[in-house]
Amino acid sequence: MMVIISYDVETKTKAGQTRLRKVAKECVNHAQRVQNSVFEANLDYSTFLKLKDNLLSLIDKDKDSLRFYYLGDNWHRRVEHFGAKNTYDSEGPLII
Repeated sequence: MMVIISYDVETKTKAGQTRLRKVAKECVNHAQRVQNSVFEANLDYSTFLKLKDNLLSLIDKDKDSLRFYYLGDNWHRRVEHFGAKNTYDSEGPLII
């Protein structure tokens, strides 16, 4: 299933800067960055639940924001891209 993950982490403090790095690293490990704080993840449901739990454990719920947009399996019809950065097909062939 395709999920869009976005976050906004308060970075005025050293602890906030550390949280930001940890949240970004966790997202990079499981998803494709499409904008600074926006990721696309094409994951099976159990992997997504683990990622969600990990991210929720990293943020400060009083200062930070974390959003999940569920696009499901038929996400190709729901995403349009315009602009400079080329999009990618997460279900396309891998070239190694």
